Amino acid sequence: MNATLRPIKSKAELGLAEQFVAAGPDLPGGPAIANLRATAFDRFAAAGLPHSRVEAWRYTDLRRLMADAKRLAALPDATARARASEAGGWHAGLGFRRLVVVDGTFVPELSDLAALEAGLNIQTMASAFAADDLVQAQRLNPTADDSVALSLNTALARDGVVVELAPGAKVERPIHLAFVTTQEAATFVKSLVVIGSDARATVVESHEGPESCGYQVNSVLQMAVGDRGEVEHIKVIREGDAALHVGALLANIGANAVFREFGLITGGAVVRNELTLRLAGEGATAVVHGASLLAGRQHADTTLMVDHRAPHGESRETFKAVVDDEARAVFQGRITVRPDAQKTDGKMMARGLLLSDTAEFDCKPELEIFADDVQCGHGSTTGALDDELKFYLQARGIPEKQAEALLIQAFVGEVFEAVAHDGIREALLAAMTAWLDGRG
Repeated sequence: MNATLRPIKSKAELGLAEQFVAAGPDLPGGPAIANLRATAFDRFAAAGLPHSRVEAWRYTDLRRLMADAKRLAALPDATARARASEAGGWHAGLGFRRLVVVDGTFVPELSDLAALEAGLNIQTMASAFAADDLVQAQRLNPTADDSVALSLNTALARDGVVVELAPGAKVERPIHLAFVTTQEAATFVKSLVVIGSDARATVVESHEGPESCGYQVNSVLQMAVGDRGEVEHIKVIREGDAALHVGALLANIGANAVFREFGLITGGAVVRNELTLRLAGEGATAVVHGASLLAGRQHADTTLMVDHRAPHGESRETFKAVVDDEARAVFQGRITVRPDAQKTDGKMMARGLLLSDTAEFDCKPELEIFADDVQCGHGSTTGALDDELKFYLQARGIPEKQAEALLIQAFVGEVFEAVAHDGIREALLAAMTAWLDGRG
């Protein structure tokens, strides 16, 4: 007699199931969207929260780290909107077109929707859900290789932003998707950005919330870049010190298109930031830079998957982590080259700088190559501050903390310099300086 082993559901998994049943009737969308939600939640229910025995989550045991499931966030009231209006000070004066989502709900009165540039269309994800547009649903359909965390987002997402840029349109003003949390609750938000062929834009995505507030965020941004399109995406995670953030970017890059990515993580108790880049068209280019600046007992996991599916593709990935106290940084990077992706050129490098004996940097770079005419490579280094260089600076009258800050800036500054937009780059460098100034 064979016994079937059934894993015991965790408190968080049981809570998520209850929330899906309770919230289902109130979530936007007609029959097609409702079917997508049910299918996605079934996938989550079958697998459960990812844990360390799942290879892609070996360093971030979400089942253990997520002790419970917070209640779903209520619609933002006047107090929440007032708090959100004060968020985002790091980019003051840069003239972004700001689109604000508060506690998982798009808030038009806090957003800049006036005088949209030619070819730019903006709507809420809730309205796209409600329209039950089958084309829209096709874009949002989870696939077999989506993680269960992404499936959970599809099941429970209530709102977000849909940004569409028509073919040939050029938008010089950065578009800022600002996600702000104000309450100890769970938010599930999904957004979509479509960049038409020969179009160009800069998209900034930021996440922030209050300190000492154990809120939970599950955020997904899907992006499609048309042939010969060009987009720079900057993501800044500045969540509160008790927050749990699970975020993902899913980008499909067309022929001869250029996609540039920069990610900065400075906040959050537990962060899992996934990037899946599919170079689907011939001659597609992806350039990815990222940095994690961690202290205390923070845990930040950046997981990157670059999928070369067409010939003559090029990708460059550089990630750096500065880790202090008992914090832990994780970088998992995989370059996959499909059989048809001949003449691919892909390179990946990850470096960690440990500022204490108890800091940790885990790195797992991988190559999966199924073509025979490619140039691919990866590397990783981990180390501490150079004592000789530090002594050299101190011998010239520079105080110890300032000497350390100069060496850290020299280590991590390379990835910041990759940001093309001058104003955004300077704002990010200022954020890095503020983090260094806040060290004990």
